[in-house]
Amino acid sequence: MQNGLYVALSSQLALEKRLTTTAQNVANMATAGYRAEETKFSALMAQATKGAVAFASTGDTYISRASGPVTKTDAALDVALQGDAWLSVGGPNGPVYTRDGRLSMDATGRLTDVSGRPVLDPGGGPLLLDPQAGPPTIGRDGTIHQGVNQVGAIGLFTFDPKAAIRRAGPNAVAPSLPARPVQDFTRIGLAQGHLEGSNVNPILEMTKLITIQRAFESAANLTQQSESALQDAIKSLGPQG
Repeated sequence: MQNGLYVALSSQLALEKRLTTTAQNVANMATAGYRAEETKFSALMAQATKGAVAFASTGDTYISRASGPVTKTDAALDVALQGDAWLSVGGPNGPVYTRDGRLSMDATGRLTDVSGRPVLDPGGGPLLLDPQAGPPTIGRDGTIHQGVNQVGAIGLFTFDPKAAIRRAGPNAVAPSLPARPVQDFTRIGLAQGHLEGSNVNPILEMTKLITIQRAFESAANLTQQSESALQDAIKSLGPQG
């Protein structure tokens, strides 16, 4: 059995997955609130061989929860989340969650995110503002005032640390466990007139691309060497004459 050939092939499959996630991160470096996707790998020990042969798994992807840089925009409907919390927006199959704070108000006063999904309050209901009442004032706890009147509150939600997070539409995620509305705003809150950028580190991601390319070349060389060794063995052990 050509163990080297199969080990090299498993390495190339793992590198392909890592390349896909890295390329996606690079493409979203300028996307507000984007959460980078990472890949973790493990070694799989072969059970059918006498010796210990370790193959690379194809890798499991997960979404980084690290915060991105915050910039000041002074726009009334731009909000940046502080702390490990998420905005809730309406999805096709229920609420999904985002860190993208580029909000807008349509002609009817409905508050939406950049993809047109309704922004939800702590109870999961859509928010409706008065288009004629001027720019809103948004507090740290998400409360929205127009003039002296409170017209609603933006819901902030946290995820269970054990929850797995998956992509769910444009710049949104869905947790495997129910999200909980924030009640303590000591460490969590909103900053009006600010936006959080992507948490992708461009220098790190470009370094990853270079590393992946070199590793793939090494795996390809190993595959070629294994094939050459197999061909030489066939020539040496084959029938003579």
